[in-house]
Amino acid sequence: MTRQTERSPQDPPIDGQKPPEPGGISRRGLLTSVSLAGLGAAVGASVPLSSNPTGTMLPSALAQGAPTSGAAAQPSGPQPLDYPGKEKGLVVLGERPLVAETPEHLLDDETTPISKFFIRNNGQIPEPAASPDAWKLTVDGEVNNRLELTLAELKSRFQPKTYRMVLECGGNGRSFFQPQARGNQWTNGGAGCAEWTGIPLSEVLQAAGLKDTAKYTAHYGADPHLSGDTTKESLSRGMPIAKAMEPHSLIVYQMNGEPLPTIHGGPLRLVIPGWPGSLSHKWLTRITIRDREHDGQGMTGTSYRVPNTPMVPGGTADEKDFRILESMPVRSIITAPANGTRLPAGTRAVALRGAAWAGDLTVSRVDVSTDAGQTWTQATLAPTRNRYDWNRWTAAVPLPSDGYYEIWTRATDANGRMQPPVAHNWNPQGYGGNTMHRVAVLVG
Repeated sequence: MTRQTERSPQDPPIDGQKPPEPGGISRRGLLTSVSLAGLGAAVGASVPLSSNPTGTMLPSALAQGAPTSGAAAQPSGPQPLDYPGKEKGLVVLGERPLVAETPEHLLDDETTPISKFFIRNNGQIPEPAASPDAWKLTVDGEVNNRLELTLAELKSRFQPKTYRMVLECGGNGRSFFQPQARGNQWTNGGAGCAEWTGIPLSEVLQAAGLKDTAKYTAHYGADPHLSGDTTKESLSRGMPIAKAMEPHSLIVYQMNGEPLPTIHGGPLRLVIPGWPGSLSHKWLTRITIRDREHDGQGMTGTSYRVPNTPMVPGGTADEKDFRILESMPVRSIITAPANGTRLPAGTRAVALRGAAWAGDLTVSRVDVSTDAGQTWTQATLAPTRNRYDWNRWTAAVPLPSDGYYEIWTRATDANGRMQPPVAHNWNPQGYGGNTMHRVAVLVG
């Protein structure tokens, strides 16, 4: 794959440097390598998804299938992740910083195992904490009582909570945009749903005593800047106080009942569900309360921001017309069968499983189609454990004969907004690409 020697393309530029251009990892190459080549080896052959070369309805970015002529011979492409404790099926999207996504078929667990959870970093990975309980968190700024607490003190002073909640990268679905947006070309794999144990952020902020001037948080971590410059933050984002005070916004030290792994921000991180994962700061060392919107690294320009007025795809952004990306859009995925599955001749129905989530909102329904959206079958939603948990869903669809089928899934949120067939509201950083997921199966 193309080695990125500085920042991942989606990240805010280092001062004085031009952001790297996208390249090296294509949507076509990614899904050829992961969704089809690996699966084809298991079932005996690959089953491609159709694509529309004209791009008038379903652009090639949605074609989660076999390469067009010559693509297999490309010298560069995605590589499987080789990292201790991680599944080999995860796919590297960037090496420096390390970024890896989880193919949809590996998200078939009700609770995403640590081994299958995606990786998103913005800076260098710090060394593991020698003594996790001695890790310190500072809360300062527009507060009456500056706090400096060790992890051990957080555990003893506050009552922990455990919730199963989706964590999703802000750029999830970026590869679906045409023309290509800048950054790591995520498909649907920049998301997972783990059990997070930690202290409600609201209780810590209440202990600090928010002043009337408190408007926004600012987050800081121990991850060094990629350049090695100790005066620069690799990332520093924040949120309105109202979001910080939600009961499900946690300061987390356990993941799936285990101490939080270093690669996922251990020993201490934020988990701010429903909003871009960049808010869920890893290796958390300080939360500063500000009297204005935070302007740290990753808060300005087009970083984690989307246009108010729809812009011409590929056009020049007017940064004054951008707003901060907050609640993530509704999304559903098919986790079984995997893309590229062959079914025995005579199969006349296929059982489907998947997951759906909707940022701050709930999922009202999930529908599936085998005829490119001409007709839809409503799936059955399993109950969620708590707010921000994903909806596991099941459905059974008839297959009238042997042959080739593409199965689509479409989720609708509580406000009636549903996944579109193509990525809309193009923006330079490729946020909000929540197109319908589709997989191909072949009967006989």
